[in-house]
Amino acid sequence: MNCIEIENLCKNYEGFSLKNVTFSVPEGCVVGLIGENGAGKTTTINCILSLVRGSGTVKVFGKNTEDLTDEERSKIGVVTGAKGLPSNLKVKQVGKVLRGVFRDWDGDAFCRYAEKFALPSEKKVSELSSGMKQKLALAAALSHETRLLVLDEPTTGLDPVARDELLNEFYEYMQRENRSMLLSSHIMGDLEKICDYIAFIHKGELVFFEEKDALYEKYGILKCDKSRLAELDKSAVVGYSATPYGASALVLKEKIPATFATERAGIDDVMLYYIKGERL
Repeated sequence: MNCIEIENLCKNYEGFSLKNVTFSVPEGCVVGLIGENGAGKTTTINCILSLVRGSGTVKVFGKNTEDLTDEERSKIGVVTGAKGLPSNLKVKQVGKVLRGVFRDWDGDAFCRYAEKFALPSEKKVSELSSGMKQKLALAAALSHETRLLVLDEPTTGLDPVARDELLNEFYEYMQRENRSMLLSSHIMGDLEKICDYIAFIHKGELVFFEEKDALYEKYGILKCDKSRLAELDKSAVVGYSATPYGASALVLKEKIPATFATERAGIDDVMLYYIKGERL
């Protein structure tokens, strides 16, 4: 069963279009959403959350998003930076307000997360750093009984220690039964640690939606001189960069001869060569 199903999603703005994006978030899995700034990641998330309306099909928990009941919507935890947080309230007051929003609100859990994240209870939301706002948003998202977390750049602005803390919380969340997560991030290392699948959007179009481990099997980094690179079939080379001292390329490993040795390609390598790599 899929927790999120997106099929042929389109959304047009002046100067930008989301075009026929199709992917899913299987139940019990974490899907990483990657792409450069302006690629369409946030637009996709906004369509999932019914913040904007596009054409095509967007389903959550097997239902079109516009047909979700309030109770079903309360099963979605959202972290999109400081958006939606009541900036004039103190941290300790946020939980009291959200208690009236979510029928299954767990005030004790919110207090535990606030203490765990060292959130200053007497400070107003507007006075918090961007990292503290992210932690507050996550504390709120984890304090009602959710089945799905939708996270848009949740670790932006956090130092490595704070990022690791949040990733641990994501791990713990996913240990519970029937939990799913859609995680948009520019920090590829975070995605490599936690994701099961990767959806890559570039200029409003889906480049691929694949299992993370399958990407490692499929792609490799080849380092050689440019003349040797030219020996390969063009279809084997996704993109390359060259200097006077040699060339580096993202290649499809099954399409190159065994005599060419490759190195492991990370998610950041795949994204970089698709976007900026030269073509043979």
